[in-house]
Amino acid sequence: MTALQALLGFTAWTLALISLVFGYRGLAYMKGTPINYWPRGVRHADDPGLLHRIEDAHANCLENLPLFAVLVLVAAAMAKLPAINALAACVLYCRIGQSLAHLWGIGSMLVHIRATLWAGQLALFVMIFVKLLVS
Repeated sequence: MTALQALLGFTAWTLALISLVFGYRGLAYMKGTPINYWPRGVRHADDPGLLHRIEDAHANCLENLPLFAVLVLVAAAMAKLPAINALAACVLYCRIGQSLAHLWGIGSMLVHIRATLWAGQLALFVMIFVKLLVS
């Protein structure tokens, strides 16, 4: 997998998560829920917990996607994509794993898994950054 493919994969994953939220809300709207029922930052107790976890996983993606995009696009501009391809693929795998753990539940073990995968992504970002500086 190339770094650009990993970036597209990260973007596709982010889109998939928000599409799930949009789909749930669209169905709820068609069943009579007012369109303005979900103002930003408001969590409704009658929404399923899975929906809240999907929203959180999406927010996590949005927090890291710009950093990843900058690193990959700078590598492309510097003609250094081959140097980061493997690391970029690992970022995508960690992101998907983190999101899946998030969706699975909120137990202590799952939170540890999420934190470990997030820390892995941060370490990979630093490794990519260093590779771009020194190579």
